[in-house]
Amino acid sequence: MSDLRITEAFLYMDYLCFRALCCKGPPPARPEYDLVCIGLTGSGKTSLLSKLCSESAESVVSTTGFSIKAVPFQNAILNVKELGGADNIRKYWSRYYQGSQGVIFVLDSASSEDDLETARNELHSALQHPQLCTLPFLILANHQDKPAARSIQEISNNWANVLFKPDV
Repeated sequence: MSDLRITEAFLYMDYLCFRALCCKGPPPARPEYDLVCIGLTGSGKTSLLSKLCSESAESVVSTTGFSIKAVPFQNAILNVKELGGADNIRKYWSRYYQGSQGVIFVLDSASSEDDLETARNELHSALQHPQLCTLPFLILANHQDKPAARSIQEISNNWANVLFKPDV
């Protein structure tokens, strides 16, 4: 055996001994959480998930239908179902809600008033959906770097009736 192979063998045995004595076996599995990511077309859902997965932003293509990405973190893995935001796809969103443990709603803060109203209505529907109404929601106001972007305060003030409106 060569010196290099002997060294590798000893290093591997050291590693096995360390694992057996100190760690008492393999590391525990990271918990996995299933999330759904929704928002209108162009809001930045795909770009957000690509960034979280350390993928190139140049290869981002708008989602038609849905995609699933596993987003690894140190202590957990998020399995995110990203649903396309086109108006002909949004009517099918609810078919993908089952099993979700949280919701990410991505909003284009620089969108037109009409698109902002549509996004507000979609968020309102999601907040009232039986499979989502008890889940945690993360609302991201994306595109804050654009000149036409509304501030977080402005969005919060205008959306307070959706977010904090008691059921009628």
